[in-house]
Amino acid sequence: MDMPLTDFDFAPAETDKSDKTDLVSNQAFLSAIFSIAQADIKPLIVSFAGSPAKVQKSAWFGRPWASNSEMKVSLPPDANNYFSLAVFHPDEEGTYRRQKVQFHALYAVMLDDVGSKVAMERLTLPPTWLLETSPGNHQAGYLLSEPLTDGPLADRLMNAVISAGLCDPGANGPRARLARLPVAVNGKHEPPFPCHMVNWNPELNYSMQALMDGLQLEMATSERPKRQRRHATLEQPQDGDPVWIPRPAENAVIAVLRDLGLYKSPLGHGKHDITCPWVAEHTGEMDGGTAYFEPEDLWPIGGFKCLHGHCAERHIRDLLDFLDIEISAARMKATIRIMAGEIHRVVDAAECELAQSRHHYQRGGLIVTIVTDPVTRESRVQEVTQPGLVRALAGAATWERFDARAVGWVRTDPPARHAAVLFDSPSYPHLPVLNGLARQPYLRPDGSLMTAAGYDATTGMFGVFDTRDFAVPIQPTRIEAEAALAVLIDTLAEFSFATPTDQAAALAAILTAVVRPSLTVAPMFHVKAHMPGSGKSYLCALMTAFATPQRGTPTTFPGDDEECRKLLLAELLRAPAVVEFDNLTGDLVAHKSLCTALTAEFISGRILGVSKTATVSTRTLFISSGNNVGPVQDMARRCVTIHLDPGCEIPASRSFKRPHLIRDVLRERGRFVSAALTIVRAWIAAGRPKTDCKPLGSYDEWSELCCQPLLWLGCTDPVASVFEAMAEDPDRETLARLLSAWQAVFGNTAAMIREAINKSNLAFEDHQELREVLDDIASERGEINRRKLGRWIKRHAGRIVDGKRFLRAPGNSSSERWRVESVLSVSEVFSSPIVKTVNQAKNDNAYARASRGE
Repeated sequence: MDMPLTDFDFAPAETDKSDKTDLVSNQAFLSAIFSIAQADIKPLIVSFAGSPAKVQKSAWFGRPWASNSEMKVSLPPDANNYFSLAVFHPDEEGTYRRQKVQFHALYAVMLDDVGSKVAMERLTLPPTWLLETSPGNHQAGYLLSEPLTDGPLADRLMNAVISAGLCDPGANGPRARLARLPVAVNGKHEPPFPCHMVNWNPELNYSMQALMDGLQLEMATSERPKRQRRHATLEQPQDGDPVWIPRPAENAVIAVLRDLGLYKSPLGHGKHDITCPWVAEHTGEMDGGTAYFEPEDLWPIGGFKCLHGHCAERHIRDLLDFLDIEISAARMKATIRIMAGEIHRVVDAAECELAQSRHHYQRGGLIVTIVTDPVTRESRVQEVTQPGLVRALAGAATWERFDARAVGWVRTDPPARHAAVLFDSPSYPHLPVLNGLARQPYLRPDGSLMTAAGYDATTGMFGVFDTRDFAVPIQPTRIEAEAALAVLIDTLAEFSFATPTDQAAALAAILTAVVRPSLTVAPMFHVKAHMPGSGKSYLCALMTAFATPQRGTPTTFPGDDEECRKLLLAELLRAPAVVEFDNLTGDLVAHKSLCTALTAEFISGRILGVSKTATVSTRTLFISSGNNVGPVQDMARRCVTIHLDPGCEIPASRSFKRPHLIRDVLRERGRFVSAALTIVRAWIAAGRPKTDCKPLGSYDEWSELCCQPLLWLGCTDPVASVFEAMAEDPDRETLARLLSAWQAVFGNTAAMIREAINKSNLAFEDHQELREVLDDIASERGEINRRKLGRWIKRHAGRIVDGKRFLRAPGNSSSERWRVESVLSVSEVFSSPIVKTVNQAKNDNAYARASRGE
């Protein structure tokens, strides 16, 4: 029965659960399970009210049950009602107990926590019953066709279920296991949860071997092999023996099927259409509906399914026996052997297998994998913890250790010590580097478009998108680019931009959102308005929709640089498409970490909870919004501001023609993103024509791909707001006032901070401006803080504003002295009399040499 869950009819149905409990009573249920039990051999039932965690131990002893009417035991439907999966015989005094010495036979096997801890897909056999014992949590029972009277064998079967992760260990041993009855409640919940019988198929029963094959259980041997006499060294691992046996180059099952002429064709996703090896036994020798499944997490040795009724009980182990293939070969895994003194070779082999699994990568000095959130469906990068690494290594290879008693190699788990060495390695020479995630086709360094999903070794990017959703012409023309631009402008039609420059900045933000995985650095985008309800957050949501198919999750702007650094490292490690700071209440302050993230391809720092420094990529779109706030200080040149101005008293009262714009863009995201990519690719195909514009330092690559295509199509310059913000910087205005006031008082003479404060305290009209600006900069409790003022001037020393700047006067004085220097602009320098005289002299000399023929 090796097939997916969906091929069976026992999945929980969405029906009225209140009717399910009426399908079978406790009496009928127990009668069906223990129909062949002997008269004096009985299962035990346990019943009590309240929480199972709070009852006395004696409540769990239980009472015997028998099917004859005289011995029926009434069980309240509002109690915790259990029954034993095994039957027991009485002791000498006639008392029944769930003890090994009184065990008689095991009648059923139970899987617990199905739907929560155990995925429904693990039910690779239809159960006899499926009982919901808490919301979304089930017990699945399998009735044995022949009760197991061998106690140790019953323990081994139950322990195999536990080892497979299909049930928890329990408290009193495998043979004493209890399961819930259908008419009962789960007292762990408040109010108690009524149990619901989801499926009840008493005709389904299985042999022990059918359970082993169907659930892919591996039973431990009954005892360790006896020690054998052997030569002292020949059978021990030898120095230089291989610790790594690579996985087979070809699937052994498929190879043998081909040799026997039984292989037909691949079906995709690891499934293969084959001819059933037992086709001669089919009615009319019908050949059809047979498949082989390659090994994966849920199918460790692969799977086999023939839809013909004659082969209904045949499984993957039957196929392997027919093909004469060992289970170890069917796993299609490499083998790593643990040897003393070879930890370096073992760890190296482990990293190689982890890399070849194509599920793990290195990012910033950490081992990571790519996961998809089951709720939001968002793909993200997730760092692998040390315990998680042990699990990953177990899945990547078969691990073996030498057992002296067995005189050979036996399977084992990856040692935690070896996993720790790999986890703490300073570098990973084999794991591929993951630079980030792309949610749509992206540009390679040469300008070509990468349309394939998955990992790309050239760029280190991993595409998490469906190629079929996007359609970008191979060589788009200008006409196609203009049509694509019209599509993007249409999405912005209902936003009230203050100027055409702001609309161009919004278009640049959309292009940035689409091509951000291809850019080493890019500026931040800030949406600004005068009043709430102007559409700031909505415009940010639109930008986000072009960057990722998932809705954004805005966060608050950090209060200081330490908080900012921690937030950025934690966020960027996940490779998010967007980092959004929504509804700022203060100016966009230039935290050092944020400034670095906006002008550097990587930032480094210690990740919280990980004892190593990580380096993470900054290939993420940064956006923010706020009313009457914007970038200041060093953020002014790192942020493009988009002004919205609805031009009405209550912006939130406006009505829109497209109230579901974000939903529409997300629904047709492939079309809108393709339009943005068409604009960029058309500009590249046209030979990258350049339009003269004011350069934005540190962002040359971004200016080319996100600004020049728009200028080429006739849009205004998107970065004009950057230079406006730099001119409106409050620090720049304050510095300009201080330079003018300082020069008015001291002229070109250098002065100490103390002297400036003393001058400002004098009641002269000429000193009034100096006093006011010093108050603005360093006032504390009515006085000027000398140290604060000195630090402020030192931080702004050399910055030219209105043709002036502060310079530190030379000298060895313990107190710094500052003077204001006037600086000529470039145009003033070339128009100055001295430069004119020098240039004239050069021209005269050149003329004289020419006239002499020199």
